[in-house]
Amino acid sequence: MAAIACDSGKVKFDGLQAKPSKHVNVGDEYEVKTEAKRWKIKVTGLLHHRQAHTEAIKYYTDITPPEEIERLQYQAASFHTGKRPSKIGRPTKKERRDLDEFME
Repeated sequence: MAAIACDSGKVKFDGLQAKPSKHVNVGDEYEVKTEAKRWKIKVTGLLHHRQAHTEAIKYYTDITPPEEIERLQYQAASFHTGKRPSKIGRPTKKERRDLDEFME
């Protein structure tokens, strides 16, 4: 997955696209872009074998700028699912039948 992200330009090192074959060193800072967010990480340790996510997150620090975190929180708060709020807008089938019966 990391190689695919690097090849598609979603991982940057020093403002340039990172290559999958680049050696990672302690202290390196990377910018990672996903569909939902853009975050920066700083490498604090190296893994020599593939690890579970719960272990891998101990080897980097999230240094995402506060402005980006605020933007994400605002974006999440304004997320609209498309579902109509109840009792607003078009009547339900039952409400329409009640209205039709009342009007007759």
